[in-house]
Amino acid sequence: MFETLTAEFDLAPSLPWPVLLCRLIGALFMCGLIGAEREVRDRPAGLRTHMMVGLAAAVYCLITLDLIAKFGEGPDLVRLDPLRLIEAITGGVAFLAAGTIVFSRGEVHGLTTGASLWLAAAVGLAVGLGLWGIAVATTVLALAVMRILLRVKPLLGSDGDGTDGAGS
Repeated sequence: MFETLTAEFDLAPSLPWPVLLCRLIGALFMCGLIGAEREVRDRPAGLRTHMMVGLAAAVYCLITLDLIAKFGEGPDLVRLDPLRLIEAITGGVAFLAAGTIVFSRGEVHGLTTGASLWLAAAVGLAVGLGLWGIAVATTVLALAVMRILLRVKPLLGSDGDGTDGAGS
């Protein structure tokens, strides 16, 4: 019995532990930057939510990479389609993001927060897959959009996203 339990916890992942930890911490950090901007603006989904979304997306990627490494060359009975991962995460996070969008008194609130959650999932996917350049560039661009365009907002006469001044 002890051997069975030892074998259960002895399965090594396909990627080395330092790489796994680096990717998980990277997803937390980059999505945390996006979430911190939402937190400072006192939006419904802030730092922790964005970090959790990015971390979850990265974990799903790492699990998928591990499955591909272990079973990808197996018999036809085991079919793996990595694109399903992106579809599943996109759909799941879109549902979560939609929950942050509220229509109240003729105004829409939460669009930018919903979009930033969706983006945090994409950053988590990129980091989980080891696409660091895409993840970093996306994070920098997201912060630029949320910060720089915030200063342009008064010139646009709206929130810049069609919400006619309603907070997002």
